[in-house]
Amino acid sequence: MRTKALLFSASLLVGSFLIPIGSSFGQTDANQPPDNTAINQRDRGHEHLTPIDQSNKPSDLKITREIRRALIRDKQLSTDAKNVKIITIDGAVTLRGPVKTDQEKADIGAKAAQLAGDSNVHNDLEVAGR
Repeated sequence: MRTKALLFSASLLVGSFLIPIGSSFGQTDANQPPDNTAINQRDRGHEHLTPIDQSNKPSDLKITREIRRALIRDKQLSTDAKNVKIITIDGAVTLRGPVKTDQEKADIGAKAAQLAGDSNVHNDLEVAGR
């Protein structure tokens, strides 16, 4: 009985040291805003298209779906590039979001133009770090 009590006490003691260490793991400074705060504020106005503006017409949904599939299948693109916003309204495609390089921006624009037509693509992709 005494052994169980000692083991229980030791477990509590060790646990009390581990909890403060684990509770701060992975936390960032609470005063630091997210990286996309300025972009979110810009998008609150209605000057720029957002995914909410996506048309529900079957033809527009099909174009958006085909472009997204083409991006996902491209093994050369970064995760950021595969997650850009694709907004299609009446056949006109707008691409928005960050990509890592000028080459990714060009590649995504070319894929969209191939699927939607050159004159129907508005490439608003932003190269990170600029």
